[in-house]
Amino acid sequence: MTQITVACIQMDVSLCSKDENLHKAISMAEQAISKDAQLLVLPELFSTGFCYDDMEASAEAITGLTVSMLQDLSRKHDCVIVTSILEKGLPQDRSAPAGRSYYNLGICIESGEITGTYRKTHPFKRERQYFLSGDNISPCRLRSHDLIIGLEICYELRFPEVARKLSLCGSDILITVAQFPKPRHHVWRTLAMARAIENQIPHIACNRTGESGDTSFFGGSVIVDASGQIMHEAGEDECILLHVIDTAETSKIREEITVFKDRRENIY
Repeated sequence: MTQITVACIQMDVSLCSKDENLHKAISMAEQAISKDAQLLVLPELFSTGFCYDDMEASAEAITGLTVSMLQDLSRKHDCVIVTSILEKGLPQDRSAPAGRSYYNLGICIESGEITGTYRKTHPFKRERQYFLSGDNISPCRLRSHDLIIGLEICYELRFPEVARKLSLCGSDILITVAQFPKPRHHVWRTLAMARAIENQIPHIACNRTGESGDTSFFGGSVIVDASGQIMHEAGEDECILLHVIDTAETSKIREEITVFKDRRENIY
């Protein structure tokens, strides 16, 4: 069984201000690392926000500045970082409809190496005008922690199928990175608990805070255990939530209530 100290970094994101956001994220990450965090989670599109007015200049390849800086931080401190970035489309996407040439790229970095990626499969409303949809849902296997991480992005919290597939693929921890806005705090909180309860999996739901144009964000990041109990919850301020996840506790919960064993796949 495995124990790991996780940090959910709830931060404001300045629209299209990559340098400012990177500086803040790295500073907050180093604060978390100083408190023994081993797995750090940053909000959805933490370095740019949804920079619709300047997508081409803000988007990067996976080999760009943002991922490179995260790799350096991860390598320096031998830690894991999970987040999403604004990715330029791939060469094979040149035939995509005009304007839709970007991905919301989820990424998992361990000790400086990229160990998994996930392209958001369910863009939300306006996002569909700019973002292509990923077509694969699979978790990230950490090499040195004997853990499997399932990552979903924001709107996908509303789709139980995503978290269930990640769980059936062996995920030990579910992570949701998000820019979930007001006034839907009750939806966010309820679904964050529900995804943990129905899959009997620890859930780190990491939201942004602050404002972007006419949109305000409530923060409200949570770390939920595999029974659905909220272990830590943020308010609206920037903050870092720290928690030790123990997979032995997950095993106990799954032994007490055998949801996965009792599934009747033949009638679903």
